[in-house]
Amino acid sequence: MTAENPVKPWLPPPQEKYIFHGAYLIDPIVGSISTKTVTIAGGLIASIDEPFDEPLEDTVDTIDVDAKGKYICPGLIDCHVHICAVPGEKDLAKIWSVVDSDISKYRHAWVCRATLERGFTSVRDTGGANLALKQAIAEGVFPGPRLFIAGKSLTQSGGHGDLRSSHDHGECCSSGLSRLCDGVPECLKATREELRQGADFIKIMAGGGVSSPTDKLEHLQFTAEEIKAITTVAANAGTYVTAHAYTPQSIRLAVENGVKGIEHGNLIDEETAEFMAKNNIWLTPTLIAYSQMASADGFLPPESKVKNDEVLHAGLQSLRIASEAGVNMCYGTDLLGPLTAAETHEFQLRSMALKPLQILQSATVNPARMLGQEKQLGQIQQGFLADLLVLNANPLEDINVLDKPDSHLLAVVKEGRVVVSRWSELSVEAVSTLSTIE
Repeated sequence: MTAENPVKPWLPPPQEKYIFHGAYLIDPIVGSISTKTVTIAGGLIASIDEPFDEPLEDTVDTIDVDAKGKYICPGLIDCHVHICAVPGEKDLAKIWSVVDSDISKYRHAWVCRATLERGFTSVRDTGGANLALKQAIAEGVFPGPRLFIAGKSLTQSGGHGDLRSSHDHGECCSSGLSRLCDGVPECLKATREELRQGADFIKIMAGGGVSSPTDKLEHLQFTAEEIKAITTVAANAGTYVTAHAYTPQSIRLAVENGVKGIEHGNLIDEETAEFMAKNNIWLTPTLIAYSQMASADGFLPPESKVKNDEVLHAGLQSLRIASEAGVNMCYGTDLLGPLTAAETHEFQLRSMALKPLQILQSATVNPARMLGQEKQLGQIQQGFLADLLVLNANPLEDINVLDKPDSHLLAVVKEGRVVVSRWSELSVEAVSTLSTIE
């Protein structure tokens, strides 16, 4: 078979046209379910119609799917991943040692495929993934979730992204998933460099973290002037800054200087949550990361275990506080290495503090809004990108349906293509087919 595009022979053929008959369609805005027939064509939701018994007149080259009794849900969005922190190593130090290596790069395709198999059709990578990876997925070199990337996150020397030990006296400009910058001139240049290299948004470390060796959780990182410099450059480029922060003090330092999103936020208090809600700040909790790191034997070094226990035990309460204050929340996991297999377990953890509709919104419509994609992602609406899941159970009755993809996730459609199927009614679309010669 001769490639249709000899310059980029990996570009896939046009999408198939599908009609899903009589499905239970989930509306994540209001939490309603209605029986509809959904047609997708050209990668988009072409129409949403009332159920009909007779086939449509124009069904040439159309794949008809009997979806009666099945639930159609928007594709999920994980707003805090690190694709480059790949499985294959047992402990955190070894994971960091291969992040920038060919070892990591050759595992990206596997990680991306596994992410799709869990139902995530889009992800926001908050440190590590680059433009080449984003483009490879978008062009169909290999299947994976749609990427929104921060490039390398920005950290001060000795900050959460600086992985040097106290006994390392060498200079460093880049470490693991982060880029070091100190002082306003360096912060200006680092931000501009990440944007030049294709970052969709900027991520900074505004406070101490679990996995970094030399800082404490309560440390404030970057000065107000440095943060303001970073957020000004981002705003000039039409994008935003999100910040790693746990404590009320680090959250306020970031927000007061132009940051629009907070990652984690485990130690938040009521006053700070109300401050965030008033300023329309996005919060992306990542509770499953701390739970998994606590239970994985030998994963964390001793200095990180104590910090991990502190944020782990505060996690559920932070969800309740943020929810009661009306903070807009997104779904995030922040899992590293072998722990990424637990990506869907965040649903179960959040169900201990939030209602199913709130949790589903955090993985669909909320991140679509935060990413500026609310007119094409997060819902099943005519004209939206055809990112959808076919389920055999209702996640609005039990959100843990989404935590059991091997039992409940029948198929994943990304941009009109069936990319994952556990269902005899649907086959995964072949990217190319070879003609029989004998």
